[in-house]
Amino acid sequence: AQNLLQQKKVTSTALVKDCFSQIVKHNAHLNAFIKVQNENVALEKAKEADDRFIREIIKGPLDGIPIAYKDNFCTKELPTTCGSKMLKNFISPFNATVVDLLQDAGAIMVGKTNMDEFGMGSANMYSAFGPVYNPHVITSDKKDSIDQERRVAGGSSGGSAAAVASGMCFASLGSDTGGSIRLPASYCGVIGFKPSYGQCSRWGLVAYASSLDTVGIITRNVLDAQLMYDIISKYDEKDPSSLPPKLRSINASLASFDKTNSTNLSELRVGIPQEYYVSELSDPIKNLWQQGISLLRSHGATIVSVSCPSTKYALPAYYILAPAEASSNLARYDGVRYGHRSDMDSTQEDELLYAHTRNEGFGEEVKRRILLGTYTLTAGSYNNYFLCAQKIRKMVQSDFDSVFRRPNPLHLINNGSSLYNSNNDEIIEISDHLRKKHDGVDVIMTPVAISTSPKAKSSLSSSCANTNDTRSLDGDNSFVNAYVNDVFTIPANLAGIPAMSVPFGISPIDGYPIGLQLMTQYGDEYTLFNISKILENNRQNFV
Repeated sequence: AQNLLQQKKVTSTALVKDCFSQIVKHNAHLNAFIKVQNENVALEKAKEADDRFIREIIKGPLDGIPIAYKDNFCTKELPTTCGSKMLKNFISPFNATVVDLLQDAGAIMVGKTNMDEFGMGSANMYSAFGPVYNPHVITSDKKDSIDQERRVAGGSSGGSAAAVASGMCFASLGSDTGGSIRLPASYCGVIGFKPSYGQCSRWGLVAYASSLDTVGIITRNVLDAQLMYDIISKYDEKDPSSLPPKLRSINASLASFDKTNSTNLSELRVGIPQEYYVSELSDPIKNLWQQGISLLRSHGATIVSVSCPSTKYALPAYYILAPAEASSNLARYDGVRYGHRSDMDSTQEDELLYAHTRNEGFGEEVKRRILLGTYTLTAGSYNNYFLCAQKIRKMVQSDFDSVFRRPNPLHLINNGSSLYNSNNDEIIEISDHLRKKHDGVDVIMTPVAISTSPKAKSSLSSSCANTNDTRSLDGDNSFVNAYVNDVFTIPANLAGIPAMSVPFGISPIDGYPIGLQLMTQYGDEYTLFNISKILENNRQNFV
């Protein structure tokens, strides 16, 4: 779209009008947006962009492009609700850093997308504003071969994936804590990219689990994801987890794969982890995975069987660590300073300051995870659960480090103060020290999910979302089944490495998209982009 704008073959006004037309046409059915920007406001910005193109004064690489933001990114123009009643009418006094970066590059906001409440969910069924539905029935040109029963968009960034897949925007920012970008991208047939932890600023991203939350990108193609990443992957002094400039320079000098779009993969080693071949994996996904392996082999890549033995512990470790961090992060929501405030707490008849507020403001899944997290942080459980989960997280990271032939540059932080020396020769010396090993692999390829998009009816029955049904807190454990959907995506979050979901085929059973996941060593985003482009350009019509 940007090239067409620069060539004056299309106008930003036309792009914005088309997106709003799709929103009017589809959003009532998909529920992808919580709040849509005023069309006149967006059109005014589009006209300003068109004027800049006429005068050949381009604001940035996204000038005039309509994009959306997941509703956990703070924005001054529109409310930031995090899909929760607790923040239903909250308007942030500032923009998130990544929002400012994209708007400085010329992006035009069309709205805030729906999400699982505070990012807690894998189906986008846990939203105070209702579930998000998969748009594939609408967007596919082979509707007769698709199961017509409503399916989930995936979560927690389901609104972002549905909006991009249905043409309501050209791209969307989301967040990925345990797979919240990649899972909906796979279900909806779009690109879902999670960068390395610390590459993109989290300042202004409402926290769920601070050590896992990662800004992510959903687009229709890999090139757009790379374009957006280049804009938002900047150091931010306001974010203490932001990767410092020196380490970014070292990452740039360590490229393990040429940044050109070469399809010759003769020097590339692709790892296939045996632990991801689980019994629950559906046959269409197994077949597609094999086709992806065959494709890369046909381009000259060496296929290597690898082992990540700690993978089997990643899922339970995540569901100890993430709720523990959530119980701490969400303690701030008391309704005293901002957000929902219960009338019962306001009257203080029972001398409770905010108990009723939190009970009314949070949904069942959020309350469940807060309770779980609070329990694991208690004195009697901390050593048995939380510390053990942290050890498993370190084991998962070590597994990836042992498999990749490019060493992890983060280990430099513990190797003395030379990292912070301003001498460029130091960077070259460190880079040479970290050059690739002869063994190991450059990229790992796995499925994204164990199945195609689940049916909405079955997901709703296990979620008890947006109802007064409290079975899920009274012994009915059916909600645990939904947690298994994250089994392939969580390891990348625990290790902090980059990962991408690339749509690669369609299931012949139900007609829904299937994505393959690529993972690389920390900071090796450009290898990920290049291999993803090869998968994207050779995607299969049928499994």
